[in-house]
Amino acid sequence: MTAYANAAQGAQSDSKQPVLLATAEAEEHAGSGHAPLGSDFVSFAAARLSACCHGGAKMAVLAYSLGKREINQYFSIKNAKLLSVAAVVLLTVFHTASRHYGGSDTCDWLLASGRFLGDNVWQPYGCMLHKYKSTEAKLCLREKRIAFVGDSRIRQLFYSFIKMMNPEVKEVGNKHENIPFVDGDSTVDFLWYAEVSNSLKEQLMLWTEGSPSKPHVVIIGAATWSIKLHNGKSEGLFQYKANLTAISDTLEKLAEHSEVYWVLQDPVYEDVLSDSRKMITNEQINLYNEAAVSTLNTSKKKVKFLEASRQAAMETISQSVDGLHLPESTRDVGAMVLMNSMCNKILKPIDGSCCQSAPPLSILQKIAVILFLLSIIIFLILGYSRHHKSRPVPDVESGEDKKPPVVLGQLNSNGPLLAIGKMSLIMLYFYLCDRADIFMKEQKFYTHSTFFIPLIYIFVLGIFYSENSKETKLLNREQTDEWKGWMQLVILIYHFSGASTFIPVYMHVRVLVAAYLFQTGYGHFSFFWLKGDFGLYRVCQVLFRLNFLVVVLCLVMDRPYQFYYFVPLVTFWFAVIYATMALWPQILQKQANGSAFWNLALLLKLLGLLLFICFFAYSQELFEAVFSLWPISKLFELQGSIHEWWFRWKLDRFAVINGMLFAFIYLLLQKCQLLSEGKGEPLFSNKISNCLLFVSVVSFMTYSIWASGCKNKSECNEMHPYISVVQILAFILIRNIPGYARSLYSSFFAWFGKISLELFICQYHIWLAADTKGILVLIPGNPTLNIIVSTFIFVCVAHEISQITNDLAQVAIPKESGPLLKRLLGAGVFLGLVLMLSQNK
Repeated sequence: MTAYANAAQGAQSDSKQPVLLATAEAEEHAGSGHAPLGSDFVSFAAARLSACCHGGAKMAVLAYSLGKREINQYFSIKNAKLLSVAAVVLLTVFHTASRHYGGSDTCDWLLASGRFLGDNVWQPYGCMLHKYKSTEAKLCLREKRIAFVGDSRIRQLFYSFIKMMNPEVKEVGNKHENIPFVDGDSTVDFLWYAEVSNSLKEQLMLWTEGSPSKPHVVIIGAATWSIKLHNGKSEGLFQYKANLTAISDTLEKLAEHSEVYWVLQDPVYEDVLSDSRKMITNEQINLYNEAAVSTLNTSKKKVKFLEASRQAAMETISQSVDGLHLPESTRDVGAMVLMNSMCNKILKPIDGSCCQSAPPLSILQKIAVILFLLSIIIFLILGYSRHHKSRPVPDVESGEDKKPPVVLGQLNSNGPLLAIGKMSLIMLYFYLCDRADIFMKEQKFYTHSTFFIPLIYIFVLGIFYSENSKETKLLNREQTDEWKGWMQLVILIYHFSGASTFIPVYMHVRVLVAAYLFQTGYGHFSFFWLKGDFGLYRVCQVLFRLNFLVVVLCLVMDRPYQFYYFVPLVTFWFAVIYATMALWPQILQKQANGSAFWNLALLLKLLGLLLFICFFAYSQELFEAVFSLWPISKLFELQGSIHEWWFRWKLDRFAVINGMLFAFIYLLLQKCQLLSEGKGEPLFSNKISNCLLFVSVVSFMTYSIWASGCKNKSECNEMHPYISVVQILAFILIRNIPGYARSLYSSFFAWFGKISLELFICQYHIWLAADTKGILVLIPGNPTLNIIVSTFIFVCVAHEISQITNDLAQVAIPKESGPLLKRLLGAGVFLGLVLMLSQNK
């Protein structure tokens, strides 16, 4: 019933059960397995159709039922996963071959091509462009000398470049003269050479001969003056080629010790060119660019060509004032591309994948590689057992009785090894997606359509797959799975589309995160209150399912535990709830029945928890002092700071206790028989139900109106902990008060809800990219097909990890106290070694 911890138990695998298209009614009346539809089913369907519709509607419904059942015969979870494995293998081979034999890398892509995403946001082909700030630019260019050589277009590029170092720079100075710029120990000069001539050759030769002013980087380009002075005649092009040939060897020699960029000529907007520039046509510019590429693109390929700015200008040159010079936003593209080409390999920004190679393996990663390779070898030797199925495990979160776990002796003896082997192969895919230099990455760009269109689509699907609930209690298991499922899908779309830049959406998603924590408090409290099971076995089960995947990813992806922030958050709050309920005096429902004293005592315990939360929330110094102590700091620090943990903890600090209090009130009302939870019955009397529904709808809409009016994230975040519960409670009442609404649930959303933990964590590396800063590109050049393929693989992987976690939990967490204590000791030693090794990185 609680957030991700409950979802981590996963769904039972059955190769004959459909992933999303299960229909209970058809299964009940048509039998099971893959047998053809019998006459009984057809008769039943016909009778139902006659009772509810006529003519074409009958045929449509019957065709839908038959077609859906036919699809279910072939599209199963097992087949979907086999298809995803085949896709991963083919895509890995394709991308590896294209990198190896294509003769290009991310630096070539950065300089050569790209597209505008909108609002002058430039997306290079296949990699991510980091937006450099002034401090980063100065750090990268420290003790560097850079020379921009050329005409007025290069001068524009020069100004855009130095404005990244100092935004206050003004474009002043004589137009046809050199312009120096010094910032600290960095020097950036513009040298006026309007044509490729002997004087330019002499300057280049001076640098190659070891001049003390020899630049580390040279950005050079010229052509428009040659076209203008020769009035666009062919002899001008011949002279241009000859002059380029004369300097080509010098440029190659200079490129041996310096970075040399030749800037291809941008297009012009011929309609607004002055009479003195009418000969500078796009046809002439193309001829001159071809001459530069054919002359300077030697077999050594040391001179780099900057063509991306030309491609950007093709889309925006119509905004040019004089038809020759680019608008400022477009020339900034060329400057940012140059900065990424120079600095990404030095500063290695996580969201700047262009011109970066795969990072070296850390000690922990090397250890993980050895362990996983051994597991893969064993897995391949043993093979996959056809009859091995993941078994259902007890619901450790909700307090509902489930089948007991099978004992260790009943498990397939090869099961744990096979599970670890599969996990090893999956981790290899994680590494290839987000650490190795194989698959492409692109940056996010938010538009309303990229968020709201998928949102509408998934909610239509969710409503389409509505089914009758097995039970009609408030927040029953199917309903909470549904709740977690649609919230997780919204969060996925939110992350993929980059919607955090749109504050109203950001604030609503903050409520969804609070709702997960609310469910955490609700579910754990309900279990402890009803069952009173405070045993070590249950605690270990919960912690294992919460943390197994994250611990493995910390080793494989070389990321701190706090990076996957929600898992530390839920783990912390589980420990707090456990301590609150387990410490003396332990108060259970059977003890408090009919006793106002014990009910009051429990409320006092909750009040003590509230005071504890407030005490830490209003004392940041104490909070940071506690969580900065080793080894606690290794769990909660991110980049050496506790600030991120403080922000996440404080933002939803009341959500868990709100869930606990709600569970207490609900269970008390239920025990006193003040609720009507029968099928089709409103939760309260008609008058009270209508009144509560009206208040809930008004409250829900009021919060949304307030969130839509938010202008500042930090100010709205200050209010969020106090008012998010209004939206959560309003949703619960709207969803549960009407009996007909409580009797239905969406099997589509519930299916995703069962693997919501894995979906949330896996998205970091195999759906998004660059630690969620960008988007993974498996199918380049086709964004729609790419999202379909990457999403399909992503969901299959998340489901498989859920099953693997369930399988390993049965082995790793035995019910017997002796073996369990030994496992805990071993896990403690392992985690201690990991913390020590991570401290020495």
